[in-house]
Amino acid sequence: MDTIVDMLNRIRNAQMVEHPSVNIPFSNFKYEIAKILEKQGFLGKVEKKGRKTRAVIEIALKYQDKRPAIQGLKRVSKQGQRIYSVKDKLKKVKGGFGMSVISTSKGLMTDEDARKQNLGGEIICEVW
Repeated sequence: MDTIVDMLNRIRNAQMVEHPSVNIPFSNFKYEIAKILEKQGFLGKVEKKGRKTRAVIEIALKYQDKRPAIQGLKRVSKQGQRIYSVKDKLKKVKGGFGMSVISTSKGLMTDEDARKQNLGGEIICEVW
């Protein structure tokens, strides 16, 4: 099973029933994605809890007027079909109202940061 899809589904499902937070099994990759979403204002506080095999990422979900801050999540690059984009072809998500998480040679970053640094890479997910 794809762990990134699992993470996105857990966030989406928790927001649909208005949970204040959600716990996700820890991995450095998922933690970096969550930190990017926190920095962009889509999630509340993101922190690692526990140790080693029992470690989890605790994510505080963010709401605005009882509506989730994240309106949509989409996994772009899947295990069976990786999607890559060069720096000139990075598309804006929802006309600039959303963002993509890109895995570049310099690490994970938003599509906006990748454009500024003239980097392309694998498009992990889109958030709006």
